[in-house]
Amino acid sequence: MELIVVRLLFVIVVSVACYFIAPFQLSQFQDAGVGALVGAGIVLFEWKLRTVSLKRLIGAAIGSILGICGAYLFALVIRSSVPPGKTQNFLQILVMLLMAYVGLIVGASKGDLLNLSALGGIFGGEKQGKRSYKILDTSVIIDGRIADIAETGFLDGIIVTPQFVLRELQLVADSSDSLKRNRGRRGLDVLQRLQKMATLQIQIVEDDFPAVREVDLKLIELAKVYEGKIITNDFNLNKVAQLQGVEVLNINELANSLKPIVLPGEIMKVFILKEGKEYNQGVAYLDDGTMVVVDNARKMIGKTIDVSVTSVLQTTAGKMIFGKWDERAFARTSAPNVPAQPSVPTTGAVSGATPVVPGALVDSKPVTS
Repeated sequence: MELIVVRLLFVIVVSVACYFIAPFQLSQFQDAGVGALVGAGIVLFEWKLRTVSLKRLIGAAIGSILGICGAYLFALVIRSSVPPGKTQNFLQILVMLLMAYVGLIVGASKGDLLNLSALGGIFGGEKQGKRSYKILDTSVIIDGRIADIAETGFLDGIIVTPQFVLRELQLVADSSDSLKRNRGRRGLDVLQRLQKMATLQIQIVEDDFPAVREVDLKLIELAKVYEGKIITNDFNLNKVAQLQGVEVLNINELANSLKPIVLPGEIMKVFILKEGKEYNQGVAYLDDGTMVVVDNARKMIGKTIDVSVTSVLQTTAGKMIFGKWDERAFARTSAPNVPAQPSVPTTGAVSGATPVVPGALVDSKPVTS
């Protein structure tokens, strides 16, 4: 509130000064209005500068000074080649503004390359005082465990969601494959869940790299620009990012150090989606995409069955659950109770009855006269 009052006083002072001095050779009220616009522009410029890092400010200042020095050299050439007059003055002012603007923009964009911590003193804490950015990958959004981690308060800083990741997530949600479509919609639901958390700051950025086609490489370039960390569970992205010097937070590595969600011997209900690589195996998937390999379940494709967990394999590339389906237990639980049929006595087994012999088996002889 105090800062807003100071800004209003600054605009009023500039307007009053222009009212009495009349620097624009207009009427007093018109000069005061122009002065108010100039003061508002300065306040807006100051407000924008508050969001710029110290590195970019120093880079912009150095670039502007170098641009003005270059404009002075160009002005010497213009003075010797263009006759004095309005054209010469216009060219000198144009070159000075152009060189100062180019130096300002280039210096600000390259200011992030400065290593202020090496200077020590007041610049030593610049790197520690900056914001911490964590960039989400498409795979970790679809996985969904990032929302559970965020609810526990283990995530700090600013969670960055690039626009090209959102586009990829939307393409997955609009896929004709039902499995991919469900995973994409699950990812969108996870993002909405993250945005509703009051303790978490979500930032959607428009930064893109048209020269880079793959989304994984775009994430690496974005992490370099923001000096942030990539949150993912993609094994290949993890390795490529580490080779390029980008820090990665792997959800699978975090889960590898925690207790698994299922233990050997537990019974879980899964839907057999397809057959496995080995003989008589079936493959199912949990909601988070975890693969469940079930022995003796090939014939149960397209059905939901109860399986017994035999082992859990957790690696940095992901988690796999191995189970076994007991066909005999399933047959006992699903077989109907058939009542016993009464036994029927065989013909001829009753005492006192003469057995009937088929005529075809009787050896008949012709009668002789």
